[in-house]
Order: sequence, then C-alpha cells, then structure tokens
Amino acid sequence: MNLGSCLAERLSHYLDLTDNEHAALDEIEVQERECKRGTIIRREQDRGRELFVLRSGWLQSHVVLGDGSRQIMRFFFPGDIIGLSSLALDHSPETIVTVSDATIAPFNRQKLCDIFESHPRLAALIFTVTMAERVAMADRLASIGRTSARARVASILCEIFARNRVMLKGELSELQLPLTQEDLGDATGLTAVHVNRMMRGLVDDGLIARSGNKVGLIDEGRLAAEANFIDRYAKIDTSWLPPAR
Repeated sequence: MNLGSCLAERLSHYLDLTDNEHAALDEIEVQERECKRGTIIRREQDRGRELFVLRSGWLQSHVVLGDGSRQIMRFFFPGDIIGLSSLALDHSPETIVTVSDATIAPFNRQKLCDIFESHPRLAALIFTVTMAERVAMADRLASIGRTSARARVASILCEIFARNRVMLKGELSELQLPLTQEDLGDATGLTAVHVNRMMRGLVDDGLIARSGNKVGLIDEGRLAAEANFIDRYAKIDTSWLPPAR
C-alpha cells in the first residue's frame, strides 16, 4: 500500500517541502511493482521510457565489459530515482537488477516534465541531488583507480551507510547488507576472495563488526580516514534554489 512518496521523504532531508510539492511527488508513485531478488528491471541497450522510484529494497546497476566481467556502477536505495539516463539517451547504458526483494514505482517521463514545469524548486533540488551523486561516483572512480584494496572496501562501506542515513534520518551504526562478496568485488574492482580478506582485516583492527550479512560500524572515523571518504550526501547547497510555487 502506498504510504506517501519515498522520493519526497528523501528530498525532505535537504529542504522542507510544501504541501503542493509533496502532492506533486505523490503523483509519480501511485503505481507499485513488486520485484523478487535478481529481477532485471532494465537491460543494457534496452530502450527505456519509464523511470522508477525505489520504494523498498536495494538495486544495483552494472555494465558488462569486453572480457565478460561485470562492473557495478551504483547501488540504489529507497527514495532513489532510477533510470535518469533515459532522459538523455535512447538506450540504457547499464543493466539494472534487484539485489533484494524490492518495490518500485514506475512513471513516465511526462510526469517528471510536469514537475519541472510546475515546480521549479523541486526540479532544481532533484538536479542538485543528482549532481552530488555524480561527484560521489567520481570519488569512487578515484578510489578504484588510485587506492589500496582495503581503502576501496572501506570506502564502499562508508558510502552505503552515508546514503542510507539520508532516509533513516538519524544515527545508523548497523545494516543488513543484501550484497554478496561478488557484488562488493564488482563495485570495487576486486575479487570476492580479496573483498573477504579486506573485510576480515577491518574486523580484526576494530573498525567494523560483521555477523553473516550484518555489518556494524565500530570506529567510523578511522574507517572514513582509511578510505579518504567524503560524505557527499549529508548536506548539499540549496541556497540558490528558486522559491517554491
């Protein structure tokens, strides 16, 4: 059952939305689609006219490289908009797959166009959040290219916790990760064996705790320092946004 807009809940982390803005965002999440773990939402090179808001669960997007290996580009969490690349490209540049059971809300591009036309402050906020995400992706690219395996694993863990804090609106020191060692490896350019070794090292050194798929932060300051992690999600500059309508 739809209990209001997850996208509105996420954007409210950065700005107090008006009733009209909430209503506009509610309109794009009126339909829901339940997806089992491993469901392919969109394949690379598919034509995609729909966008989605993730209402529950986790997704990932990836590309398949020439040697058949997989590079995970991004993980998606509740409140994220999925498929924004379809606004600029005729074909999807990546495959999007659920990594847990998930609920998505599909909507067509016209609904987003309506928001941009009628609610310029919302449009500017969505644009600004998207730019912050691009900066975070550039950070991860630099991490993969220029840091140690341990720093890469530390960085992806910091990012996952930082992004989930936006929706949970409070302290978050423990998460159930529906991710395999292969998922983390494909996101960091490491093998599953190497990821497991780095995770054990972080546990042994008292930075994290791990029990099955549950990961807890023990010393987040040291973990972030090892990763050279900068939280791009906690705060963004909204001072330039136009007034709400």
